Amino acid sequence: MQEAYNELNEKLAELSDIGAAGALMGWDQQVNMPPGGAEARGRQMGTLGKIAHEKLIDSRVGELLEILKPFEEEKGYDSTEASIIRIARRGYDKAVDVPPSFTAKWQKVTSDSFEVWIKARPANDFKMVQSHLETNFDLCKEYADYFPGYEHPLDPMIDNHDFGMKASNIRSIFSELRKELVPVVEAITSQEPADDSFMHGHFDSAKQIEFGESIAKLYGYDFNRGRQDMAAHPFTISFAIGDVRITTRVLEDFLSSALFSTLHEAGHAMYEQGSDPAFDGTVLRGGTTIGVHESQSRLWENIVGRSKPFWGHHYPQLQEKFPDQFANVPLDRFYKGINKVERSLIRVESDEVTYNLHVMMRFAFECDVLDGKLAVEELPEAWKDRMESDIGARPPDDKDGVMQDIHWYNGIIGYFQGYTLGNIMSSQFYDAAVRAHPEIIDELGQGKYDTLHTWLKDNLYSHGSKYTAHEILKKATGQELNIGPYMNYLKTKYGELYEL
Repeated sequence: MQEAYNELNEKLAELSDIGAAGALMGWDQQVNMPPGGAEARGRQMGTLGKIAHEKLIDSRVGELLEILKPFEEEKGYDSTEASIIRIARRGYDKAVDVPPSFTAKWQKVTSDSFEVWIKARPANDFKMVQSHLETNFDLCKEYADYFPGYEHPLDPMIDNHDFGMKASNIRSIFSELRKELVPVVEAITSQEPADDSFMHGHFDSAKQIEFGESIAKLYGYDFNRGRQDMAAHPFTISFAIGDVRITTRVLEDFLSSALFSTLHEAGHAMYEQGSDPAFDGTVLRGGTTIGVHESQSRLWENIVGRSKPFWGHHYPQLQEKFPDQFANVPLDRFYKGINKVERSLIRVESDEVTYNLHVMMRFAFECDVLDGKLAVEELPEAWKDRMESDIGARPPDDKDGVMQDIHWYNGIIGYFQGYTLGNIMSSQFYDAAVRAHPEIIDELGQGKYDTLHTWLKDNLYSHGSKYTAHEILKKATGQELNIGPYMNYLKTKYGELYEL
């Protein structure tokens, strides 16, 4: 049995290395690659994806998984050995139903689509990228057909990102959350909007990057095992526990963009860096689902990074960095400004209260397109109408409408729900950490994050992808997924800010 287990691990390590090579190509495409490399890069990524897929569904992998069933049971569910076998089987069982040629096509098509989006968005030209987006959704439908019996054609894609979830689950959670959120949005936006004019002006790019990285280091992001670069849309990518990279986007006329993107991506990266070192090169390295991953980025970006204790400590440092902009802005005004609630156009720059309405809209569009209720060519106007009805802000163009997010154009469909699941879980994880260590709240006001970071490493990060989202949430917090702690957080924080 041990020999079979060792053989399986060797095959999985090879797959991990191929995956890392493909990921490195993806990082390079968004950070360094010259435009002339786009066509070849899509082909190269398709080739690597096909090779990895063929190796995963090799008949010997299936044989080893079958041979190791008694070994898996003997070791016990929580053991590293059983977990590697269990997670490998999950991947094998799903991949074996999909032809490697489809994976190659998917990688090539979505890489090409991304390159067109990069040009189409600043040109505000949806027609330029429309056919590529239609192909991406068609491929999503084709992928779903490899899994007959699904409730909704989006389900197989959701399962890839948030294992165990279906469109019906997401709709139920979103319906419950919307009922709680909309009255809060109405109550706040009926008031005079908070002043955040001081966040707009001229902010030197180098100083922005320096300040954001200084906070990320304090949080616990290890720059010896990571780096930050610029990208059109901020993201985190992991090649190994010793190489987890983040990106940000700097706007010289708006401070929030780079700062909070850096804090957000640092949360993702700390999760990846916190995996048990023994998991490197195995299927257990890294986060368990997109929702759990987003819980960490949103926790460090918002619950910590937009809190009053945090800024009570760090605001004088920001004032020193940008004296002309903040010398005459008191802390209370700054704190309310960075937590301004408004009916805005851009998801990544929206506030905590309205953010989930943006996510719900995107999820609904994915369902409608795959259901055949909405054609891709109808998306631009449908987007404007839905933004106006759901959020109260109508995009003047497609650049800040249907083309604002990279996801669909990069073939990432069935992903958006993870942001809201992450928001919900972020409060559950944070509350559990504070229950275990009440001193965390005072430490935020002292610029100390070790206690919180250590609790998260011990109770979440170190487990990598060993457990499902449901399992890790239960283990770490003692709770099932529920919106209670999250809504309590929003109502308490914004109730005080806006005297609700």
